[in-house]
Amino acid sequence: MTTILDFATAPGHQILAAAGKKILRPGGRKATEQLFTWANFQPGETVLELAASFGESAIEIAKRFDVRVVGVEKNPDSVAKARENIQAAGLSEKITIVEGDIFQLDKISDKFDYVLAEAILTMQSNAGKAKILTAIKNHLQSGGKFLAHEMFVRSNELEVRQSLSQTIRVNANPLTLSEWSKICQEAGLTIQQQQTGAMGLLNPSQMIRDEGLLGTVKIAWNVLINPNLRQRVLQMRRSFQQQENNIGYIVFISH
Repeated sequence: MTTILDFATAPGHQILAAAGKKILRPGGRKATEQLFTWANFQPGETVLELAASFGESAIEIAKRFDVRVVGVEKNPDSVAKARENIQAAGLSEKITIVEGDIFQLDKISDKFDYVLAEAILTMQSNAGKAKILTAIKNHLQSGGKFLAHEMFVRSNELEVRQSLSQTIRVNANPLTLSEWSKICQEAGLTIQQQQTGAMGLLNPSQMIRDEGLLGTVKIAWNVLINPNLRQRVLQMRRSFQQQENNIGYIVFISH
């Protein structure tokens, strides 16, 4: 049974997905492409993707790089949709979606060449981040790589975290660059390369790059005709604009 979305209380990523947005990462496609360049995937290698959502990233990676992907997703509706998408793409032999919690990765016994997590760790407490990062390290083969795409904070950390949490209805907890490095190091992961940039999730120019012109128009129309959806999306956009000098995206690869 499909869950009915409560626009007043639903997390920000569910609101944006309801509007039709497919790319829900702070640095958009450009930042993800940087991760893929660093990764240098080789055919036949294995990838564990955390919070696989509808399977779109898994499908893209499997198609482009001929790798095998295991995606972990907690939401049953998303799992069902992901499996439909994977079957429609003819990639059922290359992609497996597991219904599970990213805090319970011990239920997956395999080790992988890569673990991919985008816009996941930011939404966890420091203790939650540490637990997930340790599990990631334990699921990497020797020489494996962790690929991350998250939000970082430059200054006014408390103000930023409060503003984001109130807006997206999740306890957003972006870290400073030094904090990201430290928490990875403590989990046994060393950042080898990193890149930062502007937080452009609801920036019109980034939306066109991420979603295409037609996709952006569809999102704008969905927001326009639904007042409850419009209220939440505009609230998020205002918050991002107010904090634009304090927040950004970070992508990094760690070994």
